Amino acid sequence: MSTEIRDDVLACAKALADHNGGATLVMDLSGISSWTDYFIVTTATSTAHMRGLLRHLDDQLGELGMSALRRPHLADDEEWCLVDVGDFVVHIMSSGARSFYELEKLWFEAGITPISGGAPGEPEVS
Repeated sequence: MSTEIRDDVLACAKALADHNGGATLVMDLSGISSWTDYFIVTTATSTAHMRGLLRHLDDQLGELGMSALRRPHLADDEEWCLVDVGDFVVHIMSSGARSFYELEKLWFEAGITPISGGAPGEPEVS
Protein backbone atom coordinates (compact mmCIF):
# COMPACT_ATOMS: atom_id res chain seq x y z
CA MET A 1 0.00 0.00 0.00
CA SER A 2 1.21 3.45 -0.91
CA THR A 3 2.81 5.40 1.91
CA GLU A 4 1.29 8.56 0.40
CA ILE A 5 -2.24 7.21 0.77
CA ARG A 6 -1.57 6.17 4.36
CA ASP A 7 -0.20 9.66 5.07
CA ASP A 8 -3.35 11.21 3.54
CA VAL A 9 -5.57 8.92 5.62
CA LEU A 10 -3.68 9.82 8.79
CA ALA A 11 -3.92 13.55 7.96
CA CYS A 12 -7.69 13.29 7.50
CA ALA A 13 -8.09 11.30 10.72
CA LYS A 14 -5.98 13.86 12.59
CA ALA A 15 -8.14 16.71 11.25
CA LEU A 16 -11.24 14.94 12.62
CA ALA A 17 -9.59 14.25 15.99
CA ASP A 18 -8.38 17.85 16.22
CA HIS A 19 -12.01 18.98 15.90
CA ASN A 20 -13.20 16.77 18.74
CA GLY A 21 -14.12 13.67 16.78
CA GLY A 22 -14.35 11.10 19.56
CA ALA A 23 -12.22 7.94 19.71
CA THR A 24 -10.90 8.56 16.20
CA LEU A 25 -9.07 5.63 14.67
CA VAL A 26 -7.73 4.33 11.38
CA MET A 27 -8.43 0.74 10.38
CA ASP A 28 -6.06 -0.83 7.84
CA LEU A 29 -8.18 -3.06 5.58
CA SER A 30 -5.62 -3.38 2.79
CA GLY A 31 -5.07 -7.10 3.32
CA ILE A 32 -8.71 -8.03 3.93
CA SER A 33 -10.84 -5.86 1.63
CA SER A 34 -10.85 -5.59 -2.15
CA TRP A 35 -12.89 -2.37 -2.37
CA THR A 36 -11.05 0.00 0.00
CA ASP A 37 -7.81 0.08 1.95
CA TYR A 38 -8.68 2.07 5.07
CA PHE A 39 -11.57 3.11 7.28
CA ILE A 40 -11.46 6.21 9.41
CA VAL A 41 -13.97 6.00 12.26
CA THR A 42 -14.85 8.85 14.58
CA THR A 43 -17.74 9.79 16.88
CA ALA A 44 -19.79 13.00 16.68
CA THR A 45 -21.73 14.31 19.66
CA SER A 46 -24.64 15.74 17.63
CA THR A 47 -25.83 16.29 14.07
CA ALA A 48 -24.37 19.82 14.17
CA HIS A 49 -21.02 18.37 15.28
CA MET A 50 -21.27 15.77 12.50
CA ARG A 51 -21.79 18.56 9.96
CA GLY A 52 -18.79 20.43 11.35
CA LEU A 53 -16.59 17.33 11.16
CA LEU A 54 -17.74 16.76 7.59
CA ARG A 55 -16.81 20.36 6.72
CA HIS A 56 -13.34 19.94 8.28
CA LEU A 57 -12.90 16.66 6.41
CA ASP A 58 -13.81 18.39 3.13
CA ASP A 59 -11.27 21.14 3.91
CA GLN A 60 -8.55 18.57 4.62
CA LEU A 61 -9.35 16.61 1.46
CA GLY A 62 -9.12 19.86 -0.53
CA GLU A 63 -5.69 20.62 0.97
CA LEU A 64 -4.58 17.15 -0.16
CA GLY A 65 -5.98 17.68 -3.67
CA MET A 66 -8.65 15.06 -3.10
CA SER A 67 -12.43 14.99 -3.02
CA ALA A 68 -15.12 12.58 -1.92
CA LEU A 69 -16.58 10.23 -4.51
CA ARG A 70 -19.87 10.46 -2.65
CA ARG A 71 -20.86 13.51 -0.62
CA PRO A 72 -23.78 12.86 1.77
CA HIS A 73 -26.57 15.29 2.57
CA LEU A 74 -27.25 15.06 6.28
CA ALA A 75 -30.76 15.02 7.74
CA ASP A 76 -31.36 16.61 11.16
CA ASP A 77 -31.49 13.22 12.87
CA GLU A 78 -28.57 11.57 11.09
CA GLU A 79 -26.73 8.89 13.08
CA TRP A 80 -24.05 7.88 10.56
CA CYS A 81 -22.31 9.76 7.79
CA LEU A 82 -20.29 7.70 5.31
CA VAL A 83 -17.84 9.49 3.02
CA ASP A 84 -16.31 7.38 0.24
CA VAL A 85 -12.95 8.72 -0.91
CA GLY A 86 -12.04 5.59 -2.88
CA ASP A 87 -8.86 4.33 -1.23
CA PHE A 88 -10.49 5.02 2.13
CA VAL A 89 -13.93 5.44 3.66
CA VAL A 90 -14.72 7.82 6.51
CA HIS A 91 -17.41 6.91 9.04
CA ILE A 92 -18.63 9.78 11.23
CA MET A 93 -21.07 8.19 13.66
CA SER A 94 -23.16 9.04 16.70
CA SER A 95 -22.10 7.18 19.83
CA GLY A 96 -25.30 5.09 19.63
CA ALA A 97 -24.66 4.04 16.03
CA ARG A 98 -21.02 3.32 16.76
CA SER A 99 -21.94 1.10 19.71
CA PHE A 100 -24.64 -0.68 17.72
CA TYR A 101 -22.65 -1.40 14.55
CA GLU A 102 -19.27 -2.04 16.24
CA LEU A 103 -17.16 -1.68 13.09
CA GLU A 104 -14.02 -2.49 15.05
CA LYS A 105 -15.45 -5.90 15.98
CA LEU A 106 -16.92 -6.52 12.52
CA TRP A 107 -13.52 -5.86 10.91
CA PHE A 108 -11.55 -7.50 13.75
CA GLU A 109 -8.70 -8.54 11.44
CA ALA A 110 -7.89 -4.92 10.58
CA GLY A 111 -4.90 -3.20 12.09
CA ILE A 112 -6.10 -0.30 14.24
CA THR A 113 -4.26 2.98 14.83
CA PRO A 114 -5.81 5.33 17.43
CA ILE A 115 -5.53 9.03 16.52
CA SER A 116 -5.29 11.75 19.15
CA GLY A 117 -6.37 15.33 18.63
CA GLY A 118 -4.88 18.50 19.94
CA ALA A 119 -3.88 22.00 19.11
CA PRO A 120 -1.02 22.55 16.66
CA GLY A 121 2.30 22.31 18.45
CA GLU A 122 0.96 20.03 21.19
CA PRO A 123 2.62 16.65 21.47
CA GLU A 124 0.60 13.83 19.95
CA VAL A 125 -0.43 11.05 22.30
CA SER A 126 -2.02 7.90 20.92
